[in-house]
Amino acid sequence: MNRPRRVSLMITCLGDVFFPEIGVSMVRLLRRLGVSVDFPAGQTCCGMPLFNSGYHREAAAVAARTVGLFRDAEHVVVPSGSCAFMVKHEYPALMGDPESRRAAEDLAARTWELSQFLVRVLDVRELTATVKGRVTYHDSCHLLRGLGESESPRELLRNLRGVELVELPGADECCGFGGSFAVRLPEVSAGILERKLANVEATGASCVVACDAGCLMQMAGGLRRRRSKVRAIHLAELLGGDGA
Repeated sequence: MNRPRRVSLMITCLGDVFFPEIGVSMVRLLRRLGVSVDFPAGQTCCGMPLFNSGYHREAAAVAARTVGLFRDAEHVVVPSGSCAFMVKHEYPALMGDPESRRAAEDLAARTWELSQFLVRVLDVRELTATVKGRVTYHDSCHLLRGLGESESPRELLRNLRGVELVELPGADECCGFGGSFAVRLPEVSAGILERKLANVEATGASCVVACDAGCLMQMAGGLRRRRSKVRAIHLAELLGGDGA
């Protein structure tokens, strides 16, 4: 199988501000797999917060700028199901003319969430974990429901040397983050989170793995408040060590 030669990273707002280690792990992992990595300068938000708040004109301006920034990318890899969903499913309809729509559709076809890119494009199945022991996996809403993806991250985790994957009860249930939902309805968000974290701790796992920084921020904060020994980490961090 001919592997892609070059990947452009689309690093999300939360990744840039709160989780820069996710981007570092992605670069380390992809380079180890023989893929050249670049980072187009001038990236901003994907536009999803604007879009979800009803500011579609402003979201369209962000989308058009992003399409231009990544026009020369062979493949675009995103560490977030939500941002990948925005690019793949919302960008084309936001464009105001046929030429712009075609450019957005072209970018959508070249954009991948990280686990999907590893499994579906690179055909990677076996790696070595940076953290050993028992882990569990939380399905982020946009990756699961928006992109219809539940198997690629699990396939990587099941075959990950040094790790035992334990299925999380209610893995497909929201963690309570939901973007601005957690701010607008904090009591409801906290109740949803408590249920999620109780299920996480019941697995006996040392880490809960997710593919979206929003979920990680929500769960990590809740785990700290519970003084839990469980860590919330991104899949890229678990895969981005020295051994393949």
